[in-house]
Amino acid sequence: MKYIDRAPIFKLYGGQDEWPGPERVHCETIAARSRLHNWHIRPHRHSGLYQILHLRQGRAVVCLDEARHNVRGPTIVEIPQAFVHGFEFDENCSGHVVTIAYPLLARLVRLLGPAAAPPSQPAIHVLDRRAAAGLRDAFAHLNAQYLSREAFRDARIEAWLTLIYARLRGDHPGLGAGATRPRGLDHRNHFGDLLETSYAEHHDVAWYAGQMGITTAHLNVVTRAYAGKSPLQLIHERLALEASRSLVYTSMTIGEISDVLGFSEPAHFTRFFRKAAGRSPREFRQQAWSAGSIGAKSEAVKT
Repeated sequence: MKYIDRAPIFKLYGGQDEWPGPERVHCETIAARSRLHNWHIRPHRHSGLYQILHLRQGRAVVCLDEARHNVRGPTIVEIPQAFVHGFEFDENCSGHVVTIAYPLLARLVRLLGPAAAPPSQPAIHVLDRRAAAGLRDAFAHLNAQYLSREAFRDARIEAWLTLIYARLRGDHPGLGAGATRPRGLDHRNHFGDLLETSYAEHHDVAWYAGQMGITTAHLNVVTRAYAGKSPLQLIHERLALEASRSLVYTSMTIGEISDVLGFSEPAHFTRFFRKAAGRSPREFRQQAWSAGSIGAKSEAVKT
């Protein structure tokens, strides 16, 4: 079964809020969440999530770690994972907040080329009239598709997201092809590419380091610097991600998924998944399908 390259539920700001489906991108208006919190999003941070704030109009205070920035629309704020951030919006603010899981972000970078790698630090871009107009319409279309249930919704969402990300990188040359990037960023991207093609082969960290021509200690430094996690954690997360997709979007049995993902027997896969997700594969699938996730739920559940 073919399905869009997406991942299961992620937590968003607000405590118990979860994404409504097993998606790797979330889009909402600034008002949708900020109004619930008196237009004040307290400092917080995300793991594995990259965020774009599109302030179309209005004024806001953007808190990035210890710094406070007074901004006025039209402005874009990019926030990589693990950075503490918060917002204080005027009540007349309008715009969007787009949150992207890093596996999907890596997909966009592979599609657009290494020069499109996201910034390693938060970035604030004041938009000129041309850029503001193009991005305003693109964000509006992305939000409309996100809220819709039209045919080819997933493809439309990914198309608008790709356009936004391409414009963001292309409209700011300092972040694009002419920029000087640290060697560690190249190593991170190389590791991500290897992981994407080899996760089901269950290679150890030494294998990845050897393919990259660096030591395991160096690889550990790279992934902790750019992802805040060890290489082994990232390997396990990628494997768990694919398992989650298969459980939600296909009707393969647990045994079939175990085999596809390279486990020697289903019992080993079940133990791995329970440790990663806190639930057995059967429980995860039943909860995802009962919550209304799209995919193979209309077919007979085979576990």
